[in-house]
Amino acid sequence: MTLTIQISDRFREAATQWGDNRLLDERDAIETKAEQALLEIEYLVADATEVEFDVDDHEIHHQPSDDLESFLEEQADAYGLEPADVLALHVDLFARVFLETDGETTGSESNTPDDPRPW
Repeated sequence: MTLTIQISDRFREAATQWGDNRLLDERDAIETKAEQALLEIEYLVADATEVEFDVDDHEIHHQPSDDLESFLEEQADAYGLEPADVLALHVDLFARVFLETDGETTGSESNTPDDPRPW
């Protein structure tokens, strides 16, 4: 099953910002950010390290792993959505990962909070 999701304005803006910092055109940046997001999702759900997808001007087409497909169907059934809508929500969550702000990356590797312990 191939799932097709619309490229949201939030995703496009994040990809463009990310691409500008790496001298990539918008299409290459969107494709790379789509791959990053899909890899993160597939890895978290299915321990997958490869993804099958295609990007056109307005959509991302993804062939989910069996585990991700089952996960998306379960969530879709639980909330009255389509699996593609659930995937779109997850992709948008990862849209701003690894963006730089004021010289720092917004990925988890550099934005660790100060140690809250008093000692």
